[in-house]
Amino acid sequence: MTHTEQLAAFLADLRYEQLDRVVLARTEDLYLDWLGSALASHDRHPIPLFERYAQAMGPQTGKAKILVSGKTTSPYFAALVNGASSHLVEQDDLHNSSVLHPATVVFPAALAAAQDLGCSGQDLILAAVVGYEAGIRIGEFLGRSHYTIFHTTATVGTLAAAVSVGKLLKFDREQFINLLGTAGTQAAGLWEFLRDAADSKQLHTAKAAADGLLAAYLTADGLSGARNILEGDQGLAAGMSSDADPSKLSDRLGSRWALCETSFKFHASCRHTHPAADALLALMQAEALSFDQIEQVTTKVHQGAIDVLGRVDVPSSVHQAKFSMGTVLGLIAVHGKAGLPEFEQFSLHDPRVSSFRQKVRMQLDAEVDQAYPQRWLGRVEVLTVDGRHLHSAIDEPKGDPGNTLSRAELEDKFRRLLAFAGHNDTSKTDELIAQVWNLRQCASVRSLC
Repeated sequence: MTHTEQLAAFLADLRYEQLDRVVLARTEDLYLDWLGSALASHDRHPIPLFERYAQAMGPQTGKAKILVSGKTTSPYFAALVNGASSHLVEQDDLHNSSVLHPATVVFPAALAAAQDLGCSGQDLILAAVVGYEAGIRIGEFLGRSHYTIFHTTATVGTLAAAVSVGKLLKFDREQFINLLGTAGTQAAGLWEFLRDAADSKQLHTAKAAADGLLAAYLTADGLSGARNILEGDQGLAAGMSSDADPSKLSDRLGSRWALCETSFKFHASCRHTHPAADALLALMQAEALSFDQIEQVTTKVHQGAIDVLGRVDVPSSVHQAKFSMGTVLGLIAVHGKAGLPEFEQFSLHDPRVSSFRQKVRMQLDAEVDQAYPQRWLGRVEVLTVDGRHLHSAIDEPKGDPGNTLSRAELEDKFRRLLAFAGHNDTSKTDELIAQVWNLRQCASVRSLC
C-alpha cells in the first residue's frame, strides 16, 4: 500500500476501545482548551461577521450549536463560525513538528457533525483522535517549505476536519481515500495577510472546518475524490512543498499517538514568540531585572519565526500585535504577562511597551533552527543599561508536552478565557468544565454547551 492508503486504513479501522487512558484524558484536555478559546471570542471582531453570514445564508435553527451565541444552525455553518471563533484570541493548541493548530479545525467540524448525527461523547473523542492523528502526519509530510508560504492550519486543517467527520460517518478505507481527495483539493490559506493586519486567519480556520465537513458529507453521498491527492504528481506535495516526506504519513500508526505531543498555549500570542518570552521572563526573574534596566534583547530563533513574525514591524491591531516579537517581549518585560488583558490594554497604547519593542531583534540561530520544528528552543541575550551581557535558555516552553499544563492549570485558563469574554457566571463555567471531564459518559453531544 502507499503511505496514503496505510493512513486511510488506520483511520477506518481504529476503534474507541483501542484508545488508552492517556489518549482519552489528553483528548478531553484539548477539548476544554479549545472550548475556552472559542467562547473567549464572543462579540470580538471579526467573529460577528461570520455570525451574520451564517444567519443570512444558513437556516435559522438546526441541530448544531454556534458556541459564541448559543444559537443553532446547520452543521456546516456551526463549523464555520466555531472554526473562526476558536482561532481569534491565539490561545488554541499547537503541535510542534507539524506546525499545526489541530483543535481549531478538528473540534468545530467534529462537534457540529456529532450534534447533527446525535453521536455520543465517545464518538466525538474518537473522531477528534483520528482528526489529530491524520492532520499532524499530513502537516509533517508537507514539511517546513510548505509553512513558509501556506498557513498549515488552513491547508492541512481542511483534511484534518474532514477526517474527523468521516469517522463519525463510519467511513471505510475506500471512503477515506475519496474523502482525502475531496478535502485536499479545497485546501488553501496564505500568510500574506500578516503584512496588512487582515482578518484572514479566522477565515482560514472557518473554511477549513466547514469545507472539511462539506467534503465528508458529500463523500458519504457518493462524491469521489482524487485517489492520490497527497503524494500524486499533481497533488498537494507537488504544488505546495519542496521537502515533502511521504513516510511521515504512516509514521508509527497505532503506536505513536501524535495527539499527545500537542502543546497548550500559555501566552496569548503566536506560538513562535513563546520560547523567547519564557526565556526572557526566566532571566528577568533570576536577575531581578526591571524593564528599564534592559538596553537590548536579541532573540535567537528559527527561520519559521522570522518568516512569520518578521512581517510585523509596528502592529496596527491587537491581533497583529500577537505576531510581533517585540510587542510580546515588551508585555513580558513591562507587565510580567502576555495574556489577553495585557494585549487588550497595553499592546498598542502603552509607551513603555512600544519603547521596549524597539529594543528587540530576532537573529537566526543554527542550533535553534536545526532543532525546529520538532523542538522550539528559547534563547535570548540581554544587554543591560549598565553593560552586562546576560543569557537565558529554555528547552521546553510552558505548555509543551514535557512542561505541560495540569488539569488545574487548564481549568484556571478556561475560567480566565470565559471571564475575558464577560462570562461571569461561575456556576455555568463549572458546569461546562464538568461536562468536558465527563465527556466519555455523555450519551449525546447535543446536550453539550
